[in-house]
Amino acid sequence: MIDSSKPGARQMAVALRYKDDIESAPQVIAKGTGLVAQRILDLAKEHGVPVREDPDLVQSLAQLDLGDLIPAELYPAVAEVLAYVYRMNNRHVKGM
Repeated sequence: MIDSSKPGARQMAVALRYKDDIESAPQVIAKGTGLVAQRILDLAKEHGVPVREDPDLVQSLAQLDLGDLIPAELYPAVAEVLAYVYRMNNRHVKGM
């Protein structure tokens, strides 16, 4: 997820991982601003990971530490992101 909503603002990115067979909630695995954010986005693109822009959610997730599971109050917003990712993955698979 990225936050580039403010012209002139530093880009911010947060990466989540969710392994439902292992973890009880999505986990923050990377976050950063500026060049670090760009590297996160570049890696996502290289690996075919869908990216969604959501400035408010990125701001909330950026407050978490690396390795933290997302708190319950963010479940609804993150569920929307996961639904988006699953839709994008399904479109990618069907397009092959």
